[in-house]
Amino acid sequence: MNRIVPLILAVALFMEHMDSTVISTALPAIATDLGVSPITLKLALTSYMVSLAVFIPISGWMADKFGAKNIFRMAIAVFVTGSIFCAMSSSVLAFVMARFLQGMGGAMMTPVGRLVLLRTTDRKDLVSAMSLLTIPALVGPLTGPPIGGFITTYFTWHWIFLINVPIGIIGIWLSSIHLPDIPARGAPPLDMAGFVLTAIAASGIVFGLSVVSLPALPPYVGISAAVIGFACGALYIGHARRHPNPILTLTLFGNTAFRASVTAGTLFRIATGAVPFLMPLMLQLSFGMTPFQSGLTTFAGAAGAMAVKFMAKRTFAATGFRSALLGACVAGSAMTAINGFFTPATPALLITFFLFASGLARSLFFTGVNALGYSEIGDAEASQATSISSVMQQISLALGVAFAALVLETSSYLSGTHLELADFHLAFFIVSAISLCACLPVLALHPQTGAGVSGHRRYQPRAAEAPGE
Repeated sequence: MNRIVPLILAVALFMEHMDSTVISTALPAIATDLGVSPITLKLALTSYMVSLAVFIPISGWMADKFGAKNIFRMAIAVFVTGSIFCAMSSSVLAFVMARFLQGMGGAMMTPVGRLVLLRTTDRKDLVSAMSLLTIPALVGPLTGPPIGGFITTYFTWHWIFLINVPIGIIGIWLSSIHLPDIPARGAPPLDMAGFVLTAIAASGIVFGLSVVSLPALPPYVGISAAVIGFACGALYIGHARRHPNPILTLTLFGNTAFRASVTAGTLFRIATGAVPFLMPLMLQLSFGMTPFQSGLTTFAGAAGAMAVKFMAKRTFAATGFRSALLGACVAGSAMTAINGFFTPATPALLITFFLFASGLARSLFFTGVNALGYSEIGDAEASQATSISSVMQQISLALGVAFAALVLETSSYLSGTHLELADFHLAFFIVSAISLCACLPVLALHPQTGAGVSGHRRYQPRAAEAPGE
Protein backbone atom coordinates (compact mmCIF):
# COMPACT_ATOMS: atom_id res chain seq x y z
CA MET A 1 0.00 0.00 0.00
CA ASN A 2 1.27 3.47 -0.89
CA ARG A 3 1.08 5.08 2.55
CA ILE A 4 1.70 8.61 1.30
CA VAL A 5 -1.79 8.76 -0.30
CA PRO A 6 -3.84 8.13 2.89
CA LEU A 7 -1.40 10.30 4.85
CA ILE A 8 -1.93 13.30 2.54
CA LEU A 9 -5.69 12.79 2.69
CA ALA A 10 -5.62 12.39 6.48
CA VAL A 11 -3.69 15.64 7.01
CA ALA A 12 -6.16 17.58 4.84
CA LEU A 13 -9.15 16.02 6.60
CA PHE A 14 -7.60 16.70 10.01
CA MET A 15 -7.40 20.38 9.10
CA GLU A 16 -11.08 20.36 8.18
CA HIS A 17 -12.29 18.39 11.21
CA MET A 18 -10.17 20.33 13.69
CA ASP A 19 -11.24 23.69 12.28
CA SER A 20 -14.90 22.78 12.71
CA THR A 21 -14.38 22.71 16.50
CA VAL A 22 -11.26 24.82 17.09
CA ILE A 23 -13.20 28.09 17.28
CA SER A 24 -15.46 26.89 20.10
CA THR A 25 -13.07 28.10 22.81
CA ALA A 26 -12.29 31.28 20.87
CA LEU A 27 -15.92 32.38 20.47
CA PRO A 28 -15.87 34.89 23.38
CA ALA A 29 -12.75 36.61 22.02
CA ILE A 30 -14.08 36.70 18.46
CA ALA A 31 -17.48 37.96 19.67
CA THR A 32 -15.83 40.78 21.63
CA ASP A 33 -13.86 41.90 18.58
CA LEU A 34 -16.95 41.79 16.35
CA GLY A 35 -19.17 43.47 18.94
CA VAL A 36 -21.73 40.67 19.37
CA SER A 37 -22.56 38.09 22.03
CA PRO A 38 -20.96 34.63 21.94
CA ILE A 39 -24.43 33.07 21.62
CA THR A 40 -25.10 35.08 18.46
CA LEU A 41 -21.74 34.08 17.04
CA LYS A 42 -22.66 30.41 17.33
CA LEU A 43 -24.54 31.02 14.10
CA ALA A 44 -21.08 30.89 12.49
CA LEU A 45 -20.72 27.28 13.68
CA THR A 46 -24.17 26.51 12.32
CA SER A 47 -23.48 28.15 8.94
CA TYR A 48 -20.44 25.90 8.52
CA MET A 49 -22.49 22.76 9.20
CA VAL A 50 -25.28 23.93 6.89
CA SER A 51 -22.77 24.50 4.09
CA LEU A 52 -21.45 20.97 4.57
CA ALA A 53 -24.96 19.57 4.40
CA VAL A 54 -25.81 21.49 1.21
CA PHE A 55 -22.73 20.65 -0.84
CA ILE A 56 -21.81 17.13 0.26
CA PRO A 57 -24.49 15.48 -1.95
CA ILE A 58 -23.03 17.08 -5.09
CA SER A 59 -19.42 16.12 -4.25
CA GLY A 60 -19.64 12.65 -5.81
CA TRP A 61 -21.08 14.00 -9.06
CA MET A 62 -18.34 16.66 -9.28
CA ALA A 63 -15.61 14.08 -8.66
CA ASP A 64 -16.98 11.91 -11.48
CA LYS A 65 -17.44 14.92 -13.78
CA PHE A 66 -14.12 16.71 -13.27
CA GLY A 67 -11.85 14.07 -11.67
CA ALA A 68 -11.48 13.26 -7.97
CA LYS A 69 -7.91 14.58 -7.69
CA ASN A 70 -8.85 17.93 -9.25
CA ILE A 71 -11.86 18.37 -6.98
CA PHE A 72 -9.86 17.43 -3.88
CA ARG A 73 -7.24 20.11 -4.64
CA MET A 74 -9.97 22.62 -5.41
CA ALA A 75 -11.68 21.79 -2.10
CA ILE A 76 -8.48 22.58 -0.18
CA ALA A 77 -8.12 25.86 -2.06
CA VAL A 78 -11.71 26.89 -1.28
CA PHE A 79 -11.25 25.94 2.39
CA VAL A 80 -8.05 27.99 2.65
CA THR A 81 -9.72 30.97 0.94
CA GLY A 82 -12.58 30.78 3.43
CA SER A 83 -10.03 30.65 6.27
CA ILE A 84 -8.38 33.86 5.03
CA PHE A 85 -11.74 35.63 4.85
CA CYS A 86 -12.55 34.44 8.40
CA ALA A 87 -9.34 36.02 9.69
CA MET A 88 -10.13 39.26 7.83
CA SER A 89 -13.76 39.48 9.03
CA SER A 90 -14.78 42.70 10.75
CA SER A 91 -18.52 41.98 11.17
CA VAL A 92 -20.61 39.02 12.20
CA LEU A 93 -22.19 38.82 8.72
CA ALA A 94 -18.78 38.66 7.04
CA PHE A 95 -17.66 36.01 9.52
CA VAL A 96 -20.75 33.85 8.97
CA MET A 97 -20.37 34.08 5.18
CA ALA A 98 -16.67 33.21 5.42
CA ARG A 99 -17.51 30.15 7.50
CA PHE A 100 -20.08 29.16 4.87
CA LEU A 101 -17.35 29.38 2.20
CA GLN A 102 -15.10 27.24 4.38
CA GLY A 103 -17.89 24.69 4.61
CA MET A 104 -18.09 24.49 0.82
CA GLY A 105 -14.47 23.37 0.75
CA GLY A 106 -14.93 21.03 3.70
CA ALA A 107 -17.98 19.46 2.04
CA MET A 108 -15.79 18.31 -0.84
CA MET A 109 -12.70 17.33 1.15
CA THR A 110 -14.13 14.47 3.23
CA PRO A 111 -16.21 12.51 0.69
CA VAL A 112 -13.83 13.15 -2.23
CA GLY A 113 -10.87 12.25 -0.02
CA ARG A 114 -12.49 8.90 0.70
CA LEU A 115 -13.23 8.45 -2.99
CA VAL A 116 -9.58 9.08 -3.88
CA LEU A 117 -8.61 6.49 -1.28
CA LEU A 118 -11.05 3.91 -2.65
CA ARG A 119 -9.86 4.35 -6.21
CA THR A 120 -6.15 4.21 -5.35
CA THR A 121 -6.12 1.42 -2.73
CA ASP A 122 -6.37 -2.35 -3.16
CA ARG A 123 -9.30 -3.83 -1.27
CA LYS A 124 -6.95 -5.97 0.85
CA ASP A 125 -5.29 -2.76 2.13
CA LEU A 126 -8.55 -0.86 2.70
CA VAL A 127 -8.69 -1.44 6.48
CA SER A 128 -5.18 -0.05 7.01
CA ALA A 129 -5.93 2.94 4.81
CA MET A 130 -9.28 3.60 6.51
CA SER A 131 -7.62 3.48 9.93
CA LEU A 132 -5.51 6.47 8.87
CA LEU A 133 -8.49 8.29 7.41
CA THR A 134 -10.66 7.68 10.50
CA ILE A 135 -8.21 9.33 12.89
CA PRO A 136 -8.83 12.96 11.77
CA ALA A 137 -12.58 12.70 12.36
CA LEU A 138 -12.00 11.57 15.96
CA VAL A 139 -8.84 13.48 16.86
CA GLY A 140 -9.90 16.80 15.29
CA PRO A 141 -12.89 17.49 17.59
CA LEU A 142 -10.82 16.54 20.66
CA THR A 143 -7.73 18.60 19.82
CA GLY A 144 -9.66 21.59 18.47
CA PRO A 145 -10.72 23.13 21.82
CA PRO A 146 -7.29 23.02 23.53
CA ILE A 147 -5.52 24.28 20.41
CA GLY A 148 -8.09 27.04 20.01
CA GLY A 149 -7.72 27.99 23.66
CA PHE A 150 -3.92 28.06 23.43
CA ILE A 151 -3.83 30.18 20.27
CA THR A 152 -6.47 32.60 21.59
CA THR A 153 -4.70 32.96 24.95
CA TYR A 154 -1.14 33.43 23.71
CA PHE A 155 -1.67 34.93 20.23
CA THR A 156 -4.91 36.24 18.66
CA TRP A 157 -7.96 34.40 17.37
CA HIS A 158 -7.03 35.33 13.78
CA TRP A 159 -4.24 32.73 13.82
CA ILE A 160 -6.81 29.96 14.29
CA PHE A 161 -7.65 30.47 10.63
CA LEU A 162 -4.33 31.73 9.27
CA ILE A 163 -2.51 28.51 10.24
CA ASN A 164 -4.66 26.76 7.64
CA VAL A 165 -2.95 28.70 4.84
CA PRO A 166 0.50 27.00 4.93
CA ILE A 167 -1.11 23.63 5.71
CA GLY A 168 -3.44 24.00 2.73
CA ILE A 169 -0.66 25.10 0.36
CA ILE A 170 1.45 22.11 1.38
CA GLY A 171 -1.59 19.85 0.97
CA ILE A 172 -2.23 21.08 -2.59
CA TRP A 173 1.45 20.70 -3.46
CA LEU A 174 1.71 17.16 -2.07
CA SER A 175 -1.58 16.18 -3.70
CA SER A 176 -0.33 17.41 -7.08
CA ILE A 177 2.87 15.38 -6.76
CA HIS A 178 1.83 12.17 -5.03
CA LEU A 179 -1.86 11.56 -5.69
CA PRO A 180 -2.36 9.52 -8.87
CA ASP A 181 -4.40 11.05 -11.64
CA ILE A 182 -7.97 9.76 -11.46
CA PRO A 183 -9.73 10.47 -14.75
CA ALA A 184 -13.25 11.85 -14.96
CA ARG A 185 -15.92 9.22 -15.54
CA GLY A 186 -18.37 11.04 -17.79
CA ALA A 187 -21.00 11.79 -15.16
CA PRO A 188 -24.63 12.04 -16.35
CA PRO A 189 -26.40 15.44 -16.42
CA LEU A 190 -26.77 16.91 -12.93
CA ASP A 191 -30.03 16.03 -11.20
CA MET A 192 -30.94 19.63 -10.32
CA ALA A 193 -34.29 18.80 -8.72
CA GLY A 194 -32.60 16.15 -6.61
CA PHE A 195 -29.81 18.57 -5.65
CA VAL A 196 -32.34 21.16 -4.46
CA LEU A 197 -34.32 18.59 -2.47
CA THR A 198 -31.24 17.05 -0.82
CA ALA A 199 -29.79 20.49 -0.08
CA ILE A 200 -32.98 21.64 1.65
CA ALA A 201 -33.41 18.29 3.41
CA ALA A 202 -29.87 18.00 4.79
CA SER A 203 -29.42 21.69 5.60
CA GLY A 204 -32.89 21.93 7.16
CA ILE A 205 -32.26 18.96 9.43
CA VAL A 206 -28.73 20.04 10.40
CA PHE A 207 -29.73 23.69 10.90
CA GLY A 208 -32.89 22.79 12.82
CA LEU A 209 -31.13 20.37 15.16
CA SER A 210 -28.22 22.79 15.67
CA VAL A 211 -30.24 25.90 16.58
CA VAL A 212 -33.25 24.39 18.36
CA SER A 213 -31.56 24.97 21.72
CA LEU A 214 -29.91 28.31 20.93
CA PRO A 215 -31.30 31.14 23.09
CA ALA A 216 -30.65 33.55 20.21
CA LEU A 217 -33.50 32.01 18.18
CA PRO A 218 -37.02 30.93 19.19
CA PRO A 219 -37.39 27.11 19.39
CA TYR A 220 -39.99 27.08 16.62
CA VAL A 221 -37.32 28.22 14.12
CA GLY A 222 -35.25 25.09 14.68
CA ILE A 223 -38.29 22.81 14.83
CA SER A 224 -39.74 24.27 11.60
CA ALA A 225 -36.43 23.94 9.77
CA ALA A 226 -36.06 20.31 10.86
CA VAL A 227 -39.64 19.48 9.81
CA ILE A 228 -39.09 21.07 6.39
CA GLY A 229 -35.84 19.12 6.09
CA PHE A 230 -37.48 15.79 6.85
CA ALA A 231 -40.35 16.59 4.47
CA CYS A 232 -37.94 17.33 1.62
CA GLY A 233 -36.09 14.12 2.47
CA ALA A 234 -39.33 12.19 2.01
CA LEU A 235 -39.97 14.00 -1.29
CA TYR A 236 -36.47 13.11 -2.46
CA ILE A 237 -37.06 9.41 -1.84
CA GLY A 238 -39.99 9.53 -4.27
CA HIS A 239 -37.94 11.59 -6.73
CA ALA A 240 -34.98 9.18 -6.61
CA ARG A 241 -37.22 6.24 -7.47
CA ARG A 242 -38.41 7.97 -10.64
CA HIS A 243 -35.20 9.67 -11.82
CA PRO A 244 -32.82 7.61 -14.02
CA ASN A 245 -29.69 9.21 -12.51
CA PRO A 246 -30.53 10.68 -9.07
CA ILE A 247 -27.87 12.73 -7.30
CA LEU A 248 -27.90 10.17 -4.45
CA THR A 249 -28.62 6.59 -5.51
CA LEU A 250 -30.75 5.07 -2.75
CA THR A 251 -30.63 1.62 -4.36
CA LEU A 252 -27.23 1.25 -2.65
CA PHE A 253 -29.18 0.51 0.52
CA GLY A 254 -30.11 -2.79 -1.09
CA ASN A 255 -26.56 -3.88 -0.36
CA THR A 256 -26.50 -5.52 3.09
CA ALA A 257 -22.98 -4.39 4.02
CA PHE A 258 -23.54 -0.78 2.97
CA ARG A 259 -26.93 -0.59 4.69
CA ALA A 260 -25.52 -1.97 7.94
CA SER A 261 -22.53 0.37 7.74
CA VAL A 262 -24.64 3.52 7.32
CA THR A 263 -27.27 2.50 9.90
CA ALA A 264 -24.82 1.37 12.58
CA GLY A 265 -22.48 4.29 11.90
CA THR A 266 -25.32 6.79 12.24
CA LEU A 267 -26.50 5.42 15.58
CA PHE A 268 -23.00 5.15 17.02
CA ARG A 269 -21.97 8.56 15.70
CA ILE A 270 -24.67 10.22 17.81
CA ALA A 271 -22.47 9.50 20.82
CA THR A 272 -19.41 10.72 18.92
CA GLY A 273 -21.16 14.05 18.37
CA ALA A 274 -22.49 14.27 21.92
CA VAL A 275 -19.38 13.39 23.95
CA PRO A 276 -17.12 16.27 22.74
CA PHE A 277 -20.03 18.59 23.60
CA LEU A 278 -20.84 17.09 27.02
CA MET A 279 -17.38 16.30 28.40
CA PRO A 280 -15.77 19.79 28.26
CA LEU A 281 -18.93 21.34 29.71
CA MET A 282 -19.01 18.86 32.58
CA LEU A 283 -15.31 19.28 33.34
CA GLN A 284 -15.59 23.08 33.32
CA LEU A 285 -19.00 23.65 34.94
CA SER A 286 -19.04 20.79 37.46
CA PHE A 287 -15.35 20.03 38.01
CA GLY A 288 -14.12 23.64 37.96
CA MET A 289 -11.49 23.10 35.24
CA THR A 290 -10.34 25.83 32.86
CA PRO A 291 -10.99 25.37 29.12
CA PHE A 292 -7.33 24.52 28.58
CA GLN A 293 -7.30 21.97 31.43
CA SER A 294 -10.44 20.26 30.15
CA GLY A 295 -8.96 20.18 26.64
CA LEU A 296 -5.81 18.48 27.89
CA THR A 297 -7.94 15.92 29.75
CA THR A 298 -10.10 15.03 26.76
CA PHE A 299 -6.99 14.70 24.58
CA ALA A 300 -6.60 11.20 26.02
CA GLY A 301 -9.42 10.15 23.70
CA ALA A 302 -7.38 11.38 20.73
CA ALA A 303 -4.44 9.26 21.84
CA GLY A 304 -6.69 6.20 21.95
CA ALA A 305 -8.00 6.95 18.47
CA MET A 306 -4.48 7.18 17.07
CA ALA A 307 -3.44 3.90 18.72
CA VAL A 308 -6.00 1.98 16.63
CA LYS A 309 -3.86 2.48 13.52
CA PHE A 310 -1.45 -0.12 14.89
CA MET A 311 -4.05 -2.81 15.65
CA ALA A 312 -7.02 -2.36 13.29
CA LYS A 313 -5.88 -4.56 10.40
CA ARG A 314 -4.87 -7.49 12.61
CA THR A 315 -8.06 -7.23 14.67
CA PHE A 316 -10.39 -7.41 11.67
CA ALA A 317 -8.30 -10.12 10.03
CA ALA A 318 -8.49 -12.24 13.18
CA THR A 319 -12.20 -11.82 13.98
CA GLY A 320 -13.93 -10.48 10.89
CA PHE A 321 -16.02 -7.31 10.68
CA ARG A 322 -19.08 -8.63 12.51
CA SER A 323 -17.36 -9.80 15.71
CA ALA A 324 -14.93 -6.88 15.91
CA LEU A 325 -17.66 -4.29 15.36
CA LEU A 326 -19.90 -5.86 17.99
CA GLY A 327 -17.07 -5.82 20.51
CA ALA A 328 -16.10 -2.22 19.68
CA CYS A 329 -19.74 -1.10 19.86
CA VAL A 330 -20.32 -2.65 23.29
CA ALA A 331 -16.99 -1.35 24.62
CA GLY A 332 -17.52 2.16 23.22
CA SER A 333 -21.05 2.35 24.63
CA ALA A 334 -19.81 1.14 28.02
CA MET A 335 -17.05 3.76 28.04
CA THR A 336 -19.62 6.47 27.28
CA ALA A 337 -21.79 5.25 30.17
CA ILE A 338 -18.79 5.24 32.53
CA ASN A 339 -18.46 8.99 31.94
CA GLY A 340 -21.73 9.23 33.84
CA PHE A 341 -20.00 8.04 37.04
CA PHE A 342 -17.22 10.65 37.02
CA THR A 343 -17.21 13.15 39.89
CA PRO A 344 -14.73 15.84 40.96
CA ALA A 345 -13.33 13.24 43.39
CA THR A 346 -12.53 10.75 40.59
CA PRO A 347 -8.74 10.49 40.15
CA ALA A 348 -7.56 12.29 37.01
CA LEU A 349 -5.53 9.23 35.99
CA LEU A 350 -8.66 7.06 36.06
CA ILE A 351 -10.58 9.57 33.92
CA THR A 352 -7.70 9.67 31.47
CA PHE A 353 -7.61 5.86 31.24
CA PHE A 354 -11.31 5.56 30.43
CA LEU A 355 -11.18 8.41 27.90
CA PHE A 356 -8.24 6.66 26.22
CA ALA A 357 -10.16 3.37 26.12
CA SER A 358 -13.20 5.19 24.75
CA GLY A 359 -11.17 6.73 21.92
CA LEU A 360 -9.72 3.30 21.17
CA ALA A 361 -13.13 1.63 20.91
CA ARG A 362 -14.75 4.40 18.87
CA SER A 363 -11.86 4.58 16.41
CA LEU A 364 -11.87 0.80 15.93
CA PHE A 365 -15.62 0.85 15.31
CA PHE A 366 -15.48 3.64 12.74
CA THR A 367 -12.45 2.18 10.97
CA GLY A 368 -14.34 -1.08 10.58
CA VAL A 369 -17.74 0.34 9.73
CA ASN A 370 -16.26 2.66 7.08
CA ALA A 371 -14.31 -0.15 5.42
CA LEU A 372 -17.34 -2.47 5.66
CA GLY A 373 -19.50 0.04 3.82
CA TYR A 374 -17.29 -0.14 0.74
CA SER A 375 -16.39 -3.83 0.96
CA GLU A 376 -19.06 -4.94 -1.53
CA ILE A 377 -19.56 -1.69 -3.45
CA GLY A 378 -18.39 -1.56 -7.06
CA ASP A 379 -15.90 1.13 -8.14
CA ALA A 380 -18.54 2.77 -10.35
CA GLU A 381 -20.79 3.31 -7.30
CA ALA A 382 -18.04 4.53 -4.96
CA SER A 383 -18.74 8.25 -5.50
CA GLN A 384 -22.41 7.76 -4.63
CA ALA A 385 -21.52 5.72 -1.55
CA THR A 386 -19.13 8.36 -0.21
CA SER A 387 -21.70 11.13 -0.68
CA ILE A 388 -24.48 9.23 1.09
CA SER A 389 -22.19 8.24 3.97
CA SER A 390 -20.94 11.80 4.44
CA VAL A 391 -24.46 13.28 4.47
CA MET A 392 -25.56 10.79 7.13
CA GLN A 393 -22.45 11.56 9.18
CA GLN A 394 -23.22 15.27 9.32
CA ILE A 395 -26.85 14.66 10.25
CA SER A 396 -25.93 12.18 13.01
CA LEU A 397 -23.23 14.45 14.48
CA ALA A 398 -25.69 17.36 14.58
CA LEU A 399 -28.30 15.05 16.10
CA GLY A 400 -25.82 14.00 18.80
CA VAL A 401 -25.14 17.58 19.91
CA ALA A 402 -28.81 18.58 19.69
CA PHE A 403 -29.98 15.52 21.60
CA ALA A 404 -27.37 15.96 24.34
CA ALA A 405 -28.34 19.64 24.72
CA LEU A 406 -32.03 18.68 24.86
CA VAL A 407 -31.39 16.14 27.64
CA LEU A 408 -29.41 18.71 29.66
CA GLU A 409 -32.07 21.38 29.29
CA THR A 410 -34.95 19.02 30.05
CA SER A 411 -33.23 17.55 33.08
CA SER A 412 -32.32 20.95 34.54
CA TYR A 413 -35.84 22.26 33.83
CA LEU A 414 -37.50 19.34 35.62
CA SER A 415 -35.18 19.71 38.60
CA GLY A 416 -35.77 23.46 38.70
CA THR A 417 -32.06 24.25 38.97
CA HIS A 418 -29.18 25.31 36.78
CA LEU A 419 -27.06 22.60 35.15
CA GLU A 420 -25.79 20.15 37.77
CA LEU A 421 -23.52 17.13 37.63
CA ALA A 422 -26.52 14.77 37.68
CA ASP A 423 -27.80 16.32 34.44
CA PHE A 424 -24.55 15.46 32.65
CA HIS A 425 -24.60 11.94 34.09
CA LEU A 426 -28.11 11.37 32.75
CA ALA A 427 -27.10 12.64 29.29
CA PHE A 428 -24.15 10.25 29.14
CA PHE A 429 -26.36 7.28 30.10
CA ILE A 430 -28.99 8.07 27.46
CA VAL A 431 -26.43 8.68 24.70
CA SER A 432 -24.69 5.43 25.64
CA ALA A 433 -27.96 3.51 25.25
CA ILE A 434 -28.49 4.98 21.77
CA SER A 435 -24.98 4.08 20.63
CA LEU A 436 -25.48 0.52 21.88
CA CYS A 437 -28.38 0.20 19.41
CA ALA A 438 -25.73 0.23 16.67
CA CYS A 439 -25.18 -3.44 17.50
CA LEU A 440 -28.55 -4.37 15.97
CA PRO A 441 -27.72 -3.85 12.25
CA VAL A 442 -24.30 -5.45 12.83
CA LEU A 443 -25.90 -8.52 14.41
CA ALA A 444 -27.89 -9.06 11.22
CA LEU A 445 -24.70 -9.44 9.14
CA HIS A 446 -23.37 -12.79 7.94
CA PRO A 447 -20.08 -13.61 9.74
CA GLN A 448 -18.27 -13.57 6.39
CA THR A 449 -19.61 -10.22 5.20
CA GLY A 450 -16.75 -8.06 3.94
CA ALA A 451 -14.17 -10.78 4.53
CA GLY A 452 -12.50 -10.01 1.22
CA VAL A 453 -11.54 -6.62 2.71
CA SER A 454 -11.00 -7.63 6.34
CA GLY A 455 -8.75 -10.57 5.41
CA HIS A 456 -10.50 -12.78 7.94
CA ARG A 457 -8.68 -16.15 8.18
CA ARG A 458 -11.82 -18.25 7.92
CA TYR A 459 -12.95 -16.36 4.83
CA GLN A 460 -14.33 -18.44 1.99
CA PRO A 461 -15.28 -16.56 -1.17
CA ARG A 462 -18.94 -15.86 -1.77
CA ALA A 463 -20.68 -13.80 -4.41
CA ALA A 464 -20.89 -10.09 -3.60
CA GLU A 465 -24.34 -8.64 -3.40
CA ALA A 466 -25.41 -6.31 -6.14
CA PRO A 467 -27.26 -3.17 -5.14
CA GLY A 468 -30.96 -3.80 -4.98
CA GLU A 469 -30.69 -7.48 -4.01
